[in-house]
Amino acid sequence: MSLLNQRLAVLAEPANSKLTRVFKGLEKESLRITPEGTLAQTPHPRGLGSAMTHPSITTDYSEALLEFITPPTESSQQVLDDLDRVQRFTYQQLDNEHLWVASMPCMLTGDETIPVGQYGSSNPGKMKTIYRLGLGERYGRSMQTIAGIHYNFSLSDEFWSFWHQREGAAETLQTYKNRRYFDLIRNFRRNFWLLLYLFGASPAVCRSFVKDREHNLQPFGDDDHSLHEPYGTSLRMGNLGYQSSAQDSLVVCYNNLDTYLQTLCGAITQPHPEYVAKGLKDEQGNYKQLNTSLLQIENEFYSTIRPKRSARSGETALGALNDRGVEYIEVRCIDLNPYEPLGLNREQIEFLDAFLLYCLLSESPETDNVKYRRAQENQRLMVTRGRDPDMRLQTAAGDVSPVQWGNALLDDMARVADLLDTSYDTQAYTAAVEAQRIKLEKPELIPSAKILADMKASGETFFRFAMKQSLKHSQAYAKRPLSDEEFRQMQHEAEASLQAQAELDAAPQVDFEEYLQAYYAQYTCCQ
Repeated sequence: MSLLNQRLAVLAEPANSKLTRVFKGLEKESLRITPEGTLAQTPHPRGLGSAMTHPSITTDYSEALLEFITPPTESSQQVLDDLDRVQRFTYQQLDNEHLWVASMPCMLTGDETIPVGQYGSSNPGKMKTIYRLGLGERYGRSMQTIAGIHYNFSLSDEFWSFWHQREGAAETLQTYKNRRYFDLIRNFRRNFWLLLYLFGASPAVCRSFVKDREHNLQPFGDDDHSLHEPYGTSLRMGNLGYQSSAQDSLVVCYNNLDTYLQTLCGAITQPHPEYVAKGLKDEQGNYKQLNTSLLQIENEFYSTIRPKRSARSGETALGALNDRGVEYIEVRCIDLNPYEPLGLNREQIEFLDAFLLYCLLSESPETDNVKYRRAQENQRLMVTRGRDPDMRLQTAAGDVSPVQWGNALLDDMARVADLLDTSYDTQAYTAAVEAQRIKLEKPELIPSAKILADMKASGETFFRFAMKQSLKHSQAYAKRPLSDEEFRQMQHEAEASLQAQAELDAAPQVDFEEYLQAYYAQYTCCQ
């Protein structure tokens, strides 16, 4: 009996039926745009509070790139309701602006018109802004206007304690959790091509995005304003998106937490010739980047999935992982679905839960450089040729079609979904898995195909298609304002965050260079 079957059989026992309850949360990015569809040049709206201290509304790279954060919850509907509440408040605070609903950006007019996020005068706030300046220096600012959804996933303490005891692990409970979460990560990297296929929603871009950049995209029919990959699924996850040629040499080991920490700490602390040549500061002595290493901080490593631990004020993310272990997993390969007001729907969330739990419960051999590169190549193939019926993915046993491999994955996932259905007393998880099976046989049903089909049917450019969807969702939200009580509550949260930032900025600060030196000293503990 396979390890997956053994674990499923144990969890299917009536006494264990409630163990598999998933905690999930979202981090969703959306650009603010003008009525003409260009990037908003206005500062982060004061009515939304402080991007530095608000728990639910912040910015990512740019002042114009909003990020909405929901707290962890066991309920798929609750996580959507939490995101909807934040978006409704946001729309009520926007002054003649809209939220762009696609992952690939609106019409851009050059790097100089992409405003970098501002976080106040405190040392942590300065560091956040300089980090973003460094990203622009290294990769260009246009790449930083791409938006997506991060999906945060964890399981309960009861789940982990049960398995720790049942498997008789000699290691501590947290060390056991670390090991098993890395099992999940390795399996995710083998199989996440399926998520790109099913949910990829960025097959086309506005030509302004690739101005003065090399690319292999094709004009969309007679439309010279839109560029696309005919069989593409998620250009956001390809070499036009959050990829870096400088990072190609970085092979991060996911076999255990220690090797993961060592690899990334090395990339953060060792100078990289290309970034040394750019210089740390400009002629006036202003920082252009935080350091001259391959990575300024761990967030610059553009991975599809990350182990995470909530960091304390002033603490590095890797330091938090090193000291307290893995708390949850962050999935980073989800495109915004422009047909969905929230960017995704409940069926997708429940499929993600089944997919990630399958990755956790299945046997997960350790990886090596060959397997690492194979996963990267499958990502590239799925991004550019995902709907090509002749495309084949790579496995150790030879090339295989996405339909064949995908159906095999869904067969196993169906049994995991049944377990989740029992735990939640529903049929939604099984339904979510079966709904995706249809898309393997009928690729015209997946978002990337639907977007191109709608563009062709209406004769619209990618920009016009996305603008129409953005206005549609904006108008729908205008008809659904928060209740007075909900609005006052969110208004209070925004005002409290502004007060918190004011106090942070007013607090005594050490010299910034001293602050930065102390911050980077934390990375030596991970090596």
